[in-house]
Amino acid sequence: MKTPTSSHRAPTPAHHRPRHPVGEVRIIGGLWKRSKLAVPDLPGLRPTPDRVRETVFNWLGQTLAGLRVLDLFAGSGALGLEAASRGAASVLLIEQHPRCVAAIAAAAQRLGATQVQVRAADALASAQSLARAGERFDVIFIDPPYASAQQLAALRAVQPLVAPQGLVYVETDIADLFEALDAKGWALWRQGRAGQVHFALLRRNTVSMPEGQSL
Repeated sequence: MKTPTSSHRAPTPAHHRPRHPVGEVRIIGGLWKRSKLAVPDLPGLRPTPDRVRETVFNWLGQTLAGLRVLDLFAGSGALGLEAASRGAASVLLIEQHPRCVAAIAAAAQRLGATQVQVRAADALASAQSLARAGERFDVIFIDPPYASAQQLAALRAVQPLVAPQGLVYVETDIADLFEALDAKGWALWRQGRAGQVHFALLRRNTVSMPEGQSL
C-alpha cells in the first residue's frame, strides 16, 4: 500500500497515481469476506489490487491459522487485515500516515479483529526495533510507495525477523528487482505481474552470502 509519507520518501510521480480516489476495497476471503475497508483520499495511496491479493493469498494458502504476520508500509491495511480474516494469530501493521492509521484502527475495531495491532511509526525504524527485540514473523508484507526504491532497504531490515520457513511478500514497480536475489540472502519462491505491479514471495536463502556482501 502506497503512502508518500512512509519513511520520509519523496511524493509518488503523477503517472503512478490513480486517476480517481479508490474510496474503498474489500476483503477477499476468510471470516470477513466482502467486508469493506475505507481508503483515505491521499496522493500516492494505492492498495494492492484485488487480483494480486487473491493470487498472493492463494500462494500462501486459504488459511493462515496460527501465523504471525507483519505488514510494513500498511497504507489501507488491506494485506494485513486480509491475513487476519484468514486466521492469522497476530497481525502487526506499521504505517506512518495518521489518516491511514486511523482508518485501519477503525476497520479493526468494526470487524472485532482483536489479533490486529496498528502502530503509527516509520516502517524501517520499526523493523529494526522489532529485530532488536527478537521478534519473528511467519509472513511479512513489504509494499512501500512506488518509485521509492525502499524495497531492498526493507528486505535488509526484515532479514532477522523472518521465522524459519517464513515468507516475505514484496510489491514493486521495479521490473528487475527480483533478479539475483539469491546473492542477497533471498530465494525467489513465487513471482507474478499485474500491469506495472511486480510481486513475489521470497524465502530466506539457506546458502550463506559471501563474506562482506549485503543487500
